[in-house]
Amino acid sequence: MSEKLISLEELWKLRLILPIVDARSEAEFVQSHILRAINLPILNNEERKIVGTIYKEEGSENAVLKGFELVGPRFHEIIMEAISLVPDKKVIIYCWRGGMRSQILSWLLSMAGFEVFRLKGGYKVYRSYTFQLVRSSFKLLILGGKTGTGKTVLLQHLSKMGEQVIDLEKIANHKGSAFGGIGQGEQPSVEQFENLLAEDLQILNCKKAIWVENESRSIGLNIIPTEFFYQMQNAPLIEIEKSDENRIAHIAAEYGYLPQNELIDAVIKLRKRLGIQRTNEAIEAIKNQQNREWISNLLIYYDATYAHGMKRQNNQQYKPINIDGKSVAQACKMLIRKKEEVYGEE
Repeated sequence: MSEKLISLEELWKLRLILPIVDARSEAEFVQSHILRAINLPILNNEERKIVGTIYKEEGSENAVLKGFELVGPRFHEIIMEAISLVPDKKVIIYCWRGGMRSQILSWLLSMAGFEVFRLKGGYKVYRSYTFQLVRSSFKLLILGGKTGTGKTVLLQHLSKMGEQVIDLEKIANHKGSAFGGIGQGEQPSVEQFENLLAEDLQILNCKKAIWVENESRSIGLNIIPTEFFYQMQNAPLIEIEKSDENRIAHIAAEYGYLPQNELIDAVIKLRKRLGIQRTNEAIEAIKNQQNREWISNLLIYYDATYAHGMKRQNNQQYKPINIDGKSVAQACKMLIRKKEEVYGEE
């Protein structure tokens, strides 16, 4: 079988039916990669360093020769792993620039009977696209509200109702507070966060409103791109309001069952801002399974932080909406009506 070079535009269509293999090293893959790609390194982490050093010091020819010397003994192993991963033998492959590593893998798999589609320009062309996309202009509509108003639940339901939604906390795998990482998996790198954000944005209509939860610039270890965050700060904001009791009940349902030691560790992270007395009171309440007490204690801090953040907002259009006593579906219908008031969309 011979290979076919494909463009990024062709990749979007082909990846719906074919698996994608990333020929870069393990470390490069973990740092960032194309969505749904499988890692099959031609050169592992250590081998890549060796070849890279030779390329800088001796030139490309010696680097290529060294690459073949290192990877040659593993040809059979690579082929067998590829067959295991892609039994249908039709695959998209890429490396960093679409150069030596993907060419070697393409040649090797073609010799083994694979039909290969190699991405021209490699990961670099994909990354250039995602980098630019997350820094483009969008028609955002911000969903705000104090901690415990259930903004994430509302966003999820809005999405089910056909609304355009970007869930930044889902992409970041973090709920955005000192407690946000509890029960979550590992966060993506900042670069991969941008890739995932771009993947979600590219399937939306940028001429129509996109719902986004009000967030600080950082979500755990991830950072919202400056240009996108600036648009969030200047977009119309719909403020969810709920009674303190309902907020406490929502937080208790979401966090009350989590391991006590992890909840306590999160409280300790806030010690400087909470103060010694409030920190100790919250820890004691967690130990005694007094959810209402420790949540009420922390809301004093979170509400003050939220109020401070709101003062820094530039949102020219601000619309409060009280959803106490409303079901999620009812609240979402109210939100859609507010959206129509702001943007005139139906």
